Amino acid sequence: VQLVESGGGLVQPGGSLRLSCAASGFTFSRYVMNWYRQTPGKERELVALITSAGGVTNYADSVKGRFTISRDNAKNTVYLQMNSLKPEDTAVYYCNALALSRSYWGQGTQVTVSS
Repeated sequence: VQLVESGGGLVQPGGSLRLSCAASGFTFSRYVMNWYRQTPGKERELVALITSAGGVTNYADSVKGRFTISRDNAKNTVYLQMNSLKPEDTAVYYCNALALSRSYWGQGTQVTVSS
């Protein structure tokens, strides 16, 4: 099982980034996919989720209206489009796959929002 995040980096406030998470080794289309983020000294925070068929999405209040989660089950990939980025969005972003008792994590990608 592998989840590989990409797309992180340094961006100025107000800018945009698109994170990708490529999955392999499990039946991607059967899993809810989540994006979490974590900063040093804080618990991992759920940012966004999307159900297996992509029909339902949900977002943390702090990112509603700025972030959009999507998935392409044909490509086994989930995305997080991040717009109007703020310094407080700085964190390591993790991809998570969840189904019943199974949970898989990626290694994380750093997003830094700074001028």
